Amino acid sequence: MLKIKTIEFKDEKLYLLDQRKLPNDCEFFVCETFEDVDFAIKDMVVRGAPAIGAAAAYGVVLAAGQFMKEDKDVFVKRLQEACDVLYNSRPTAVNLMWAVNRMRRVLEKNESLGNQEIYDRLREEADRIFKEDLSTNKKIAEFGNSILPQKATILTHCNTGALATTGYGTALGVIREAFYSGKDIFVYADETRPRLQGAKLTAWELVQEGIPSRLIADSVAATLIRDGRIDLILVGADRIASNGDTANKIGTFMLSVVAKVYGVPFYIAAPTTTIDFEIESGKEIKIEERSAEEVTHISGVRVAPEGINVYNPAFDVTPAENITGIITEKGIVKKPFKENILKLKE
Repeated sequence: MLKIKTIEFKDEKLYLLDQRKLPNDCEFFVCETFEDVDFAIKDMVVRGAPAIGAAAAYGVVLAAGQFMKEDKDVFVKRLQEACDVLYNSRPTAVNLMWAVNRMRRVLEKNESLGNQEIYDRLREEADRIFKEDLSTNKKIAEFGNSILPQKATILTHCNTGALATTGYGTALGVIREAFYSGKDIFVYADETRPRLQGAKLTAWELVQEGIPSRLIADSVAATLIRDGRIDLILVGADRIASNGDTANKIGTFMLSVVAKVYGVPFYIAAPTTTIDFEIESGKEIKIEERSAEEVTHISGVRVAPEGINVYNPAFDVTPAENITGIITEKGIVKKPFKENILKLKE
């Protein structure tokens, strides 16, 4: 497990390992206000659905500290406004909204208390969200490891490890668990254009852990699948609809199509908090579109001509029919997804 804490709240500040600087520099971005957290989420200082949920929860705690000296009515009003800002930091990952809503409920339940007491309750809830994610990830890893053969070559996309959560990881957590348990595994990691989370983050985690692996360009994956060199594909999720349709980093859908053609198992690994029980299908998932510069530039250097138009969706939706199973902390969900996902709500 990574020795570095990727997210930590101490001395009334939120410390986030700055994922924009990896793998070359290991620096922390220090959030002292909820506005700092809002920026950190939007600019992808912190990313990964569970991680931004935890960060947003601590953002509400920071807001409570900022407005502590205000009169009670103003204090509560400003906190609600801070929740609104954090809730809308990014539009696709449902864990963000889930975490902020949990913090809202704590605020509303304790409005009759003094400002300091409300702060204390909010801090306790944020700590719970943080710790629950660690526990959840470990359970996901254990369930996921149960389906991995003793020897396996795994393809993964984007980053789903300690950097994307509060510590262990989802899809990469499964890989971690398999490696720790002594299984003979090998990992191919897609670079994950345009922000290169696979090259910069997943590869960094794999090297840190000493897990046998190779980094590949996104366009290599289909060839490896066709040639029978991939035993299964493991990816994460940013939002899962109640029918199993799954939004994940752009490029995931392509992998699922090729996997289906060549009969390669395709698994999602995600906590149940990533399931949006309020939407029926992936058609209802709002897909974030990010800046053109992410495509036209690499590390600040322009690689595309001036004047070219860009389409840069951050995510795509993989239809449930392309998914073999969804690995959660409550077990592995198989088809029919609509029926079996509903059981997780009970």
